[in-house]
This record gives sequence, structure tokens and C-alpha cells, in this order.
Amino acid sequence: METNSYNSAKQAALKKYFSRMNEMQQEAVFTVNGPVLVLAGAGSGKTTVIVNRIANLINFGNAYFDTSREGSSDDIAFFRDYAEGKTDDFDTLRDTVAVDPVRPWNILAITFTNKAAGELKERLSAMLGEEALNIHASTFHSACVRILRSEIEALGYGKDFTIYDSDDSQRMIKNVMGELDVSEKQLAPKAVLSEISFAKDKMITPAEMRADAGQDYRKKMISKLYALYQERMRAANALDFDDILVFTVELFEQFPEVLEKYRNRFRYIMVDEYQDTNHVQFKLVSLLSGGHRNLCVVGDDDQSIYKFRGANIENILGFEEQFEGAKVIRLEQNYRSTQTILNAANSVISHNNSRKPKTLWTSGEQGDKVYWYKAVDETDEAKFVADTILASYKETGKYSANAVLYRMNAQSNSIERMLVKCGIPYRVYGGMRFYDRKEIKDVTSYLSFINNHNDMLRFRRIINEPKRGIGDSTLAVIEDISRDLKISPFEVMKNCEEYAPLSKKVTALKNAYQMFEMLTEKSEELPLDEFLDLLLDKTGYLDSLKTLENADTKIENVQELRTSMVQYMEQAEEPTLGGFLEEVALYTEADRDDGSDDKVTLMTIHSAKGLEYDNIFVIGMDDGIFPSSRCFDSEDDMEEERRLAYVAITRAKKRLYLTNARQRMLFGQTQHNVTSRFMKEIGSELVEKHDNAAALKQQLEAADKSVTEVRSATLQQQLARTKKAAAAPKEAITYTPGEKVSHSIFGEGVIVSVKPMANDSMLEIAFDKVGTKKIMANYAKLKKL
Repeated sequence: METNSYNSAKQAALKKYFSRMNEMQQEAVFTVNGPVLVLAGAGSGKTTVIVNRIANLINFGNAYFDTSREGSSDDIAFFRDYAEGKTDDFDTLRDTVAVDPVRPWNILAITFTNKAAGELKERLSAMLGEEALNIHASTFHSACVRILRSEIEALGYGKDFTIYDSDDSQRMIKNVMGELDVSEKQLAPKAVLSEISFAKDKMITPAEMRADAGQDYRKKMISKLYALYQERMRAANALDFDDILVFTVELFEQFPEVLEKYRNRFRYIMVDEYQDTNHVQFKLVSLLSGGHRNLCVVGDDDQSIYKFRGANIENILGFEEQFEGAKVIRLEQNYRSTQTILNAANSVISHNNSRKPKTLWTSGEQGDKVYWYKAVDETDEAKFVADTILASYKETGKYSANAVLYRMNAQSNSIERMLVKCGIPYRVYGGMRFYDRKEIKDVTSYLSFINNHNDMLRFRRIINEPKRGIGDSTLAVIEDISRDLKISPFEVMKNCEEYAPLSKKVTALKNAYQMFEMLTEKSEELPLDEFLDLLLDKTGYLDSLKTLENADTKIENVQELRTSMVQYMEQAEEPTLGGFLEEVALYTEADRDDGSDDKVTLMTIHSAKGLEYDNIFVIGMDDGIFPSSRCFDSEDDMEEERRLAYVAITRAKKRLYLTNARQRMLFGQTQHNVTSRFMKEIGSELVEKHDNAAALKQQLEAADKSVTEVRSATLQQQLARTKKAAAAPKEAITYTPGEKVSHSIFGEGVIVSVKPMANDSMLEIAFDKVGTKKIMANYAKLKKL
């Protein structure tokens, strides 16, 4: 039988199996061996490609491109029937065509967030069933932690190491600065940590940093802080987020047999969001794939926006040079946005030079033009956004279809105030993390110290929380003894009577030791949720919360921690206290919010990456704000800023609104900025422009008898004068509880309460259809019934 007939029939059958994917997606799925770069444009279905590629590896291996077989006429007939939809016998297809199928445990799929890893696992489970359980799908940090739990002793650390988050690291660096008598006014702790983080990203040791500092006093001091920081971290058997990656790379470089072990285990590696990788992540991926070279990375250079976090766009731009023989596959068909929105994104990003050319397109509708609103000022801008959202809500009944994006957090201020006045519910994405709340940090610090008695940082946090008569001076003595004798603070408390400087605190320390000893024993005996209840009781922490302001909220947060613990117990094969703490430590901001509430979302553009909404408002499109004035002198920085604009535009599915203002108050100063160059880079045929600033100026000039006065007064002064004149003859409308009213969007309702506020009133209204809402009276546009 002819091999060509067999191969063409086989390929047709496999294409039928993956027929829900477009041609380029299929090519990415079928190309399984060697280095592969999948350039996945925004909204091009990259997660679908990753899931199906893994399914193809497990079910069919390299079947599509293999030409070594000569099948029977029965095989060819079956393939043709399958391709034509006459049969859907998957088992026969797999058994007939599979060539070197890959075992699930030999696949490593790396994502950047736990949320993305969770979605990947869910979709793989739906497609592959139980086989999906053996696939290693995780974040960079989770994958490295798993390796370090087995191998870190080779580097001199214990396997039960603790993971410090950014708050813990900042506390540690403050302690270290105190030891070296470095004032926080002299060096900001966050700035020091940032320098240390960038050094770790480049695999620079404290000694190398010091050698490179020369006579630069600041760098020399930071190198000393870096060295002592690492010493204290080692003493606490603790790792920060950077250490997790750096130590894994060091482990592979120093111990070739360990590297070989994991190369054999992970024979096929896939990396999502490759444009966001930094130097250490590049090294890690290069080392792991160095033997078999079966590395597939998926990403979009046009969405590389995290340079400030250490992301290196050269990793994706230089992939073909770094991995010889790499195949490049472009995914340009978009499944998210209208063609008009895509054309706007294409026209902006085409002005960048450092990129791999691609053009997004869709088979969907052309869509409405991009709506450009030029406001008088930031208040007018916010009013436009609020009015447009209300109109959208009236049409769809959904607030959550709308998101407001901005370059800087400070820009949310005027938007938030206007949304409150108009009774529009919203959430600010990127607020305080649940695990950053004080009461949660306190409880997890208790858990951490019980799990790791060397954790001096967490010990210091909770030993006197609630008060136990163990103050800072006593803590300093405990820390000195612990460091000098190389023993844990737990052991110091146990034998405190042996140390003269602690003689006055023996009773308090012994009581604390006995409490921790009992809790340590119980942590190994009780289920985690029961242990948490015991801890809250025996430490007195729950009782202490009851005495605080907002006690109910704080207690509810602690109870929500119990919920997280129960969920972990249900999902983990062998739940442990250390395992739960590891999950908490690896939790990221991107995993925090599921967006299930019907609220408008407010966030920075950086936070919006990976998300999508029907209607996107990008506010502050002024040169100096977006793009930021900080990038005016650097072409590389300007190109990253333009990539940020590309990300913002491609979040929109149906409508895109871009706003700028003739003048705006920001940081207490009035600014007069020109329109953003990014706005001007969008083709005029794609834009519907509404210049409210120009329209108002014309109205004022027509109404004002003195042209000279018009030209000399500021637009803001004229606007205030006009509003005052217009408002003068009107009498203020008063409202009382019990009155029935009608709102143009929310319908009919009854006023529950009236709270005077400045020259306005906050009305609490129980609407028949949408429930109770709080609205400022002057903005409500209510009709009394």
C-alpha cells in the first residue's frame, strides 16, 4: 500500500479530530519535537493550543508528521471514514496512528499564575480524564519549589524551608538595616529589596555586587545588606520568591546528576507567556530542555510589558538564535475583538521596530468605531465614563461588562468619586490581598513558626501578639542567643533559665514555649481545620480580635482562612501544614479575584493583561500620562509603553472608549497635556471623535459678550461661572425617607434614608428591581412619584 495515501488519510483524520482549531493552531499542536516558538497574538486562543498540544502528545505523539509507517487498506478506509464524520471511534484512531506517545508525567507545562495553571488542569482533565492528573502543570515557582523540596539539602538548606512573601522580605531587610545601622531615610527598604531582586535575576552574588560597586557608596552598602540578608534567610531556613528560581538554577549548574534526573523526567516542556520571562527563568528553561530540546514556548512579543519586573523581551525575540532549528508558528486569528478594535491595535503596534511582524484579524463582525472623547477636565472625563456605563447597564443589565483602565493608580480617584455619586458599583482590581491583611498575616505567622522553629521573622511578629510581656528588648536577646549558638528561638525559650539576660522573663518565656510545644504536637495529630481552631483558642488570638475596632470583619477574615484550609484539604492528596503554607506563599494577585460580582472593574493597564471585557474605557490618553513622561528619552521604554497601549486596546471585545482631557488636576497640579501620540497613531477612519472641550468653548464664546474675557479666563473658571449662573434660579430639591421616586436606569423605588453631605445629600433608595443603592442626590436625576 502506498505510504503517501496512508499519510494523507491519517493527517486528514487527525485534522478532523482537532477540527475545532484553525490551520495555524493545528500546526502548533502537531509540531511536537524540537524547539517551537508559537507567536500567539492577543485573543488568538493560546490556552486552547496548549491544552490540545498536550492532548496530542499523550494520545498521538508524533503521528501527524511521521512517515515511517505503511498502513493497510483497512487503515486508510477507517481514516477516510473518520475524516468524513462517518465514525468517531477515537480509541481505534489513537491505537492505529500513535507514534511515540508521551507519558503524562514526562510533560511539564509552566504558566505564570496559579489561576492559569488551575484553568489548564481543568481543561486537561475534561479532555484527558485521569491521565491529566499526572501532568506537571504549574507556575515557575511551584515547579521549582517541588524540585527544591527534594533536592535543596545539597545547597545546605532544610527541606522544610519557609517561603517569604514581599511583606516578610521587607521586614527582614528592615531588621538587617537595623543591624548595620542603616537609616531608612538613607536607603528605602523597598529600593534595597528591588536592587537585590534585580541582582538575583541576573544571578549576581553579594560578593560580585560588592566587587562591581567600586567606589559607589550606595552600591557598596546595598551589597553588604544583600550579604547579611542572605545570611539571615539561611539561618531562618527561608527563601524569598527570587531564591526559589535562583537556587533551582544553581542546583542544576552545580549538580549535573540532579539536572539529568529532571531532564529525563520532563522530556517535553511548554512555557506560557514566554515574553514575560526573565534571565533566571530563561536559564532554567534552557538547562531543563538542554538534552532533548523539546521546548515549546507560547507568547506575544507585542504584549511584553513587565520590564520593570525584570522581564526580558529578548528571550522571545531571540528564541530562534538561542535554540537552533526552532520552528516559528504565528497565531493571528483573533476570537475576542471586533475587526475595528483589532485594526486600531495593529495600527498602534506597527510603529514599534523591535517586534516580530504579525497582523491580528477576525472572521467576526467589523464592529463600532473607536469612541474618542476629549473632555474638559478629569471630572468631565469621569462623568462621560459614568454616563456611558449607565447607558450600557440600561441596555444589558450588567455592570461587569465594563472595565476602566488607567496608566497610574492615582487616576482612579476622579473615576471612583463619580461612580459613587452615580450609584454605580465597582471594584478596584489590585487592592489589598487577602493574605496581606494583618490578622491573616498574624495567623499564618503562627502556623509558619509552628511548622519551622527557625523562622525568627514570624516568631518576632507573633510572640507578643496578643500581649505576653515579651517585648522588643527580650526579643533582641533571644535573637542574639539564637544566632550565636545557632539554635532556634524555640530552643532558646525551652532553656531560657540558662541564659542570664533572660532571667526576668523566664515565666513568660516558659509559658510561651509550653504553648508552642503543645501546638507543634497537635499540628501533627489533628486535621488542619481543627488545628486552626485550637490555635486561635490557645494563643488567645481570637479573643484579642474581639476587642478591636471592626472586630466582626477581622474575625470573618480569619474564618475565611479556615475556608481556604478546608479547600486545600479537599484538593491535596496528603494535606500537611507545610503544604498549606506553601500554597499560601505562592498565591499571587492575579489569583485573587474571580470577577463574579456584577461590578465595574477599575485597574491599571498592567493588571488588565490576560483579561477581557465587552466595553473598555482607557482614560488619561494624554502625552505625559500615557505614554508616561518617563519614557520620552528612551526608544526602548517608548516601545514598551506602546506595547502597553496594545494590551489596553485588545482587552475590548465590543466597544473601545479612549478619553483624554484638555486639562486635568493630578497630584495637586493642573496639567495641560497634548493628546497621546498613541491616540493619533490610530487611523482616523477607525475613530468617532467627540470633542466636548471644543464644543463647550464654542458655547461659552457664543454666550459671553466679551471675547477678550473669554480668552483670558481659564476654561475651568468659565465652566464654573456658567454652572453657577445656570444653577442660580433653581431651588434645591429636598427628599425625605418614605418618598417614592423613579430613576432613569434603576426604575422605581422608595427612599430609605437621607444623609446631608456638604452641598448634597446621600440617598439610600430601595429600588424594586435592583435592590438598595446609595446615590448622591444632585447626580441622581430622580423624579418624585
